[in-house]
Amino acid sequence: MRKRILVAVMAVMGLANLAMAQDAPADNGGKWQFRLRGIVVSPDESADIEAIGGDVDISTSVVPEFDITYFFDDNWSMELILATTKHDVEAVGTDAGDIDLGSVWLLPPTLTGQYHFTGGNFVPYVGAGLNLTLFYGVDEGPTADDIEYDTAVGFALQGGFDYMLNDKWFLNFDVKKLFLNTTATVDATTALGATVDADVDINPWIFGFGVGLKL
Repeated sequence: MRKRILVAVMAVMGLANLAMAQDAPADNGGKWQFRLRGIVVSPDESADIEAIGGDVDISTSVVPEFDITYFFDDNWSMELILATTKHDVEAVGTDAGDIDLGSVWLLPPTLTGQYHFTGGNFVPYVGAGLNLTLFYGVDEGPTADDIEYDTAVGFALQGGFDYMLNDKWFLNFDVKKLFLNTTATVDATTALGATVDADVDINPWIFGFGVGLKL
């Protein structure tokens, strides 16, 4: 895991160096942008569950999200996305039937490098970057004695647009795809007499709409 995090940090530093290498025009260099969005986090989940087989079902979550963007010039920027989500988890179709695995909170700060297509009030953009997901607030549900989720590092792709209402205020629509994998260790000694590991792909789609301010 330490090696994966080191690679992620090095990749982010590379994105930052690439963006800063662009020639920033004097009238727009170093601008900050802030957005407040409502987001829908819809996992595209699957799992490889040891011993008992089956798959996983992870609920969709709707939460507020705050992000901060720094513009190196008119086109290049980096964005930090901040939100936390709660998801219900269930193992389905296992040899022991469907198993309620309670819920878990995800804290997935995501840093993306972006390219903005300028030329009017309608400003589309594309982006790519890295995600670090921390799992906390685990509720094991009625069956498991304990559940642990490994911290995950993954990639993110992004597309969206800003629609400028004036020089400062704008509307935003944004879509992201996170490629997110974790190992869940389920201690079900009391119910099943075993501890079961599951390799879980969460891979959520994130749809957001909100308002922003450019300074």
